[in-house]
Amino acid sequence: MNEKLEKMRNGKGFIAALDQSGGSTPKALKLYGINENEYSNDTEMFELIHKMRTRIIKSPTFNNAKILGAILFEQTMDNKIDGKYTADFLWEEKKILPFLKVDKGLNDLDADGVQTMKPNPTLPELLKRANERNIFGTKMRSVIKKASPAGIARVVEQQFEIANQIIAAGLIPIIEPEVDINNVDKKECEEILRDEIRKHLNALPETANVMLKLTLPTVENFYEEFTKHPRIVRVVALSGGYSREKANNILSKNKGVIASFSRALTEGLSVKQTDEEFNNALAASIEGIYEASIK
Repeated sequence: MNEKLEKMRNGKGFIAALDQSGGSTPKALKLYGINENEYSNDTEMFELIHKMRTRIIKSPTFNNAKILGAILFEQTMDNKIDGKYTADFLWEEKKILPFLKVDKGLNDLDADGVQTMKPNPTLPELLKRANERNIFGTKMRSVIKKASPAGIARVVEQQFEIANQIIAAGLIPIIEPEVDINNVDKKECEEILRDEIRKHLNALPETANVMLKLTLPTVENFYEEFTKHPRIVRVVALSGGYSREKANNILSKNKGVIASFSRALTEGLSVKQTDEEFNNALAASIEGIYEASIK
């Protein structure tokens, strides 16, 4: 674990988010050039997304020179690439750290304008399987749509409560309280969120390690203090619906923060591309995100 932790803490590169779940998979496939009439059930849909992820992961340009980690969906973890479980393929063949999305999606938007995570009674069993599959860390997402102190406090409290279970299981949690980029009060949301995160970080025991995945902030270097916090392994940014060009531009102005992009990473990739075209498009995407991450 020490070698892996050191790599994530100090390595140069970014995290590829390949964890589209049931709700976001149809959109991801459509952007890749596969329409909903080309599959008839969830099994076929997930097979197609696994083929897409496999094509990305096996691409020669997808390597540890510029990519530190990759976030997987549960079914991707249980699937194999060239006879190896995906996490083992990532680490053994690519020296890329595997993360697992562990949340079960979002509750409906509440009166405070936030979406907390749905209950997850099977989390202990999932964390056990994650360890068996040699997963390094986890990721879980909530969403903030309004500058509500009570709502944001509840989001952060739930994130850290579950993070403590993940730490106890020997894994590194990525805490992701996403602020919607379309919020009219985005800056105020970020101010409340920063204060809540700080409070919970300072309460963690000295043995605890966590990561933060945050929306690109309105104010440059707004989360810089977290990049230096002793409990933080790494601060990563989500693209949140920005185009890759815009996300890279904002990211490059935030010192010490690296990318963890999903849609922005796969922007421009198509099932219809030849392997050469696909690899060239992916290489250009990786290069741009890498450069923005190391600035």
